[in-house]
Amino acid sequence: MIGDSIISPDKKHLALSIDRIHENYDVFLKSSDGTGDLTPLTSTPEYTTVKSWAPDSKSVLVGEDKGRDERVTIYRVFLDNPGKMDPVTEVEPNFFMRGGEFGPRGDFIAYSVNYDYDTKKETETFRIIVQDLETGSKTVIARPDKPTYVIPSVDPNGRYVLYNRADEDPSGNQWWIASIDGNEDREILNFGPKAKVNASWTHDGRVLFDTDTLDGVRHDFVGIGLYDLGSGKIQWLSKPTEGGTYSLARVPKHSNHVILAEEKDARKKPFILDLETDVLQNIAPTRGNLWPITNIGTGDWLGLFYSSTHTRDIVRFNVLDLDPSKFTLITNMLGRTEIQPDELTPAEEMRWTSEDDTPIHGWLYQSRNPNGKTIVQVHGGPDWHSEDALSPEIQYFCSLGYNVLEPNYRGSTGYGVNFRELIKKDGWGGLDKDDVRSGIENMILSGVAFPNKVGITGTSYGGYLSWLAITQFPRDIVAAAAPICGMTDLVVDYETTRPDLRPYSEEYLGGSPAEVPERYKERSPINYVQNIRGKLLIVQGLRDPNVTKSNVAEVEKRLESNKVPYEKLVFDDEGHGIIREKNVKTLLIRLTEFFEASL
Repeated sequence: MIGDSIISPDKKHLALSIDRIHENYDVFLKSSDGTGDLTPLTSTPEYTTVKSWAPDSKSVLVGEDKGRDERVTIYRVFLDNPGKMDPVTEVEPNFFMRGGEFGPRGDFIAYSVNYDYDTKKETETFRIIVQDLETGSKTVIARPDKPTYVIPSVDPNGRYVLYNRADEDPSGNQWWIASIDGNEDREILNFGPKAKVNASWTHDGRVLFDTDTLDGVRHDFVGIGLYDLGSGKIQWLSKPTEGGTYSLARVPKHSNHVILAEEKDARKKPFILDLETDVLQNIAPTRGNLWPITNIGTGDWLGLFYSSTHTRDIVRFNVLDLDPSKFTLITNMLGRTEIQPDELTPAEEMRWTSEDDTPIHGWLYQSRNPNGKTIVQVHGGPDWHSEDALSPEIQYFCSLGYNVLEPNYRGSTGYGVNFRELIKKDGWGGLDKDDVRSGIENMILSGVAFPNKVGITGTSYGGYLSWLAITQFPRDIVAAAAPICGMTDLVVDYETTRPDLRPYSEEYLGGSPAEVPERYKERSPINYVQNIRGKLLIVQGLRDPNVTKSNVAEVEKRLESNKVPYEKLVFDDEGHGIIREKNVKTLLIRLTEFFEASL
C-alpha cells in the first residue's frame, strides 16, 4: 500500500513510502513516466518513510522510526547508491522529531524537536531547528510557548520557515514564520485562539491557507486565501460567507497551482486552480477517488487514485478526461499480488440516525458468503475518517464471511466543520459512542447483523471506542471487542503520552485532568470493566509512545480485581498500531480466531 508520495523537483521520479513489499514500510523510487519497476531506496526492518527531495533531484531524506517508538532519525539516500542510509541527525535520539525538509539550495534542512541542545534534556515544547548539512551545526530559530504537533516547511526562496503554534488555546492554531538565521520570528496568520488553520508555501513564496473561522465565527466551510509576506495582505480565493463550499486547500509540489476540495460524505471533490490564469477545473473522477500530485504539462497530471476495490496507485490523467479506465497506471500495486479486482468487496454507503437525531454515515461491506457475523471497525483520530478505500484487513474479514461496518461517528472529518466539531459538545466518549451503537442497532433491525453476533475493533481512538463498547453496550449489541492501542484510563494516558498529544485531551475533554477530573473519570473505560459481559482481546504495541503500555497495565489490574476474563496479544517490536508484515498476519489470524470463537 502506498503511503506518502513525493515528486522530484525535475519531475522524473517519485519517492514512495510503501508497506506490504518488505517487512515494514520502506522508501521506493519509481519513474514518473511509469517505466521500470519499483527500486527500493531503503530496505530495513524499521518504519521508514520519505521526507523530502534534494533540490537537484539526486537524493532524498528519509525518516527511520526504530522500534516504532517514534523517535525518528533522518537519513540521506542518494539515488545512485540505493540502500546506503547516511545519518543526518542523531541516531536513535531520546526525543521526538517532526518534519525534515531541504532548503531550496540543498545546504540545510529544517525540522522540529522537543529537545534543548544546551541542557541536553527533553522538553515539553518543540523548537524549530535549521541544520547546516556541511557542518552539522544547528540553529534554534523559534521556541513556541506551548506543545503542539508541528512540521515546519521552508519557503522556495530559502529565507523563512513556516510553522504552526497553539499558544492561545489547545483547540486552535496560528501560523508563524521564522527567518533562517533566527533573527526574526513573527506571527502571520491568526484567526482566533480556537480557529483551525492549515497553511503551506506556494511556488512563488506566498502562503496558501484555509481557516474554519472568520471574524470570530466558525463556519461549516473554510475560507481560503493567499498571504503575501511582502505586503502582509490577503487575497481571498473563497469565503463561506460569500458562497464558498470548500473544506480544504493544498499546494501540489513544483506547480503553479493550488488544490481546492469540497467534502461530502467522506468523499473529496478536488478542483485545480491555476494561479497564473485563474482557471478552475473540477477533476472529480467518474468513480473512485483522485488526488492530484503535480502537473506534468499539456493538461496531464500525476495523481493518487483509489477506491475500496482499487488499491492506492499513482496514475497519469488528463484534466479533460476523468474516466479512470483512461488513466495510465504509473504504479500497479494490486498487480504485485495474486488478488483479482472482482474478488474484492465494494464499500456501500450506509446511513442512520443517532441518539440525538444526528445523521450518521459510514461504509458497509457485505460478504459474498456471509457467516452471520459482523465486525465493526472503528477509525482512529477522532479527527479522521473512513473512506471508500481498499483495506486489506476488511477484505480479509469479508473473504471469511464477515460483514464489516466502518462508522464515521461525530468528530470525523469529511463531513464539514460542524460535524467535526460536534464531538466537543460533550467530549470524548459521549455521543460519539452512541453513533457507533445506533449504527449496530440499525444493522440488526435491517437484518444485516444479528444480536450477539457483532464484534468491534479499532486502533487508537478506535480502540478507545471499542473499550467503551464492551464496557457500556449490551452484549446483544457488542458481544466481543478487540481494542488495539486504545486508551483505558484517560488520566494515565494524559500523563504518559507524548507532550504534543496532551493538548488533544485538553481540547476534547475541556481541560486537563487537574481542571476537569470528573470528566476524565467518567469517560475512562477502566471505570466500567465490571460491566463486561462479552469477550475481550487486548492488543498493544509495547513501544507505543502515544497510548502507552501503562494503559494496559492499569486496566489489567482492574480486570483481575473484578475477575473479568480476557485475552491479550502484545508485540514487543510495535508502537502505535501494528504494521510489520509478520505482525499484521499474526494479528489478523488472532482476530479472526477470536471473533469466530466469541460470536
